[in-house]
Amino acid sequence: MQISHAQLTAHLAKGLRGLYSVVGDEALLVQEATDAIRAAARGAGFTERVVHTAAGAHFDWRGVVASASEMSLFADKQIIDIRVPTGKPGKEGSTALQAIAEAAQDSDDTLTLITLPRLDGATGKSAWVGALEQCGVFIKIDPVERAALPHWIAQRLAQQNQRVQAGEAGQQSLSFFADRVEGNLLAAHQEIQKLGLLYPPGELSFEQVEQAVVNVARYDPFKLTESVLGGQLQRVQRMLDGLKAEGVSPVVVHWALAEEVRALYRVKQSTDAGKPLPVALRENRIWGPRERLIERVIGSLQGKQLAQWVQLAHAVDGVVKGLRAPDLPQEPWGALHVLASTVCRACMKTP
Repeated sequence: MQISHAQLTAHLAKGLRGLYSVVGDEALLVQEATDAIRAAARGAGFTERVVHTAAGAHFDWRGVVASASEMSLFADKQIIDIRVPTGKPGKEGSTALQAIAEAAQDSDDTLTLITLPRLDGATGKSAWVGALEQCGVFIKIDPVERAALPHWIAQRLAQQNQRVQAGEAGQQSLSFFADRVEGNLLAAHQEIQKLGLLYPPGELSFEQVEQAVVNVARYDPFKLTESVLGGQLQRVQRMLDGLKAEGVSPVVVHWALAEEVRALYRVKQSTDAGKPLPVALRENRIWGPRERLIERVIGSLQGKQLAQWVQLAHAVDGVVKGLRAPDLPQEPWGALHVLASTVCRACMKTP
């Protein structure tokens, strides 16, 4: 059974299952989910806890299977806490997790909690993951994307009896807050707690939020390309400045931007040759948010324009690697700004 992070509290209130799997990369939400499960288990009499961290090729999975199937010597009920930080348990681990999942269905005195990072597509379809979903409760922790972040912040403020102003002023406060903490949910949580310490319950003004919340945003080069395709020029410029300040290599940022430009060019060539857009997207391994963004813009872009962008990306590549290029800033981040802004402005004009 698969449930979301938001459904976990209601689920635990109805009673415990023998197996829980918490899967995701959002450290704060994973920690909250596992803490909630352990707290509910302690309240139900699971007083002993054994922790196994499956790190390295020589990890003893047989010992984990044995501890999961044995009665506790010191308490009536026990928690078996298994952590697989790589998300790749290997052949022996895969077999062991299947056995553990099946045994957990029939156990009343053992609760098994398995923590995993976000799984790739192939791993998500494996037999051992299927066993975890079928035999227990599978909690998939999705990241809080930028568009959902203001609402998430408002919910967390409400939990400590605080709120922003109504109307546009409040939306401005939440948007400012989100810009400061994007990509760093744990820091966002800490900034929300700080507001609870600085100000009493009730309404928060924009000035209070502005003075209290520090800039702890963390940016991802691949999220940058989504903002470029979305025509979000100010956010693109802010993300480039943030990536530079974080010490991210301009080579990595250029690769992400150039790959997006080349993907647009290939898709346009395919559709101009008569292929349906869904086929062209699938052939270029484009799906998820990128698929929706490219579907929005591709019809309004011209093949000649995209060919020019490919040449521009090639010239920026030279600047990033220390070469000179006419009509481009000779500083790598300046050249990256030109490339990203050129594509972004064109995407702003599309319907």
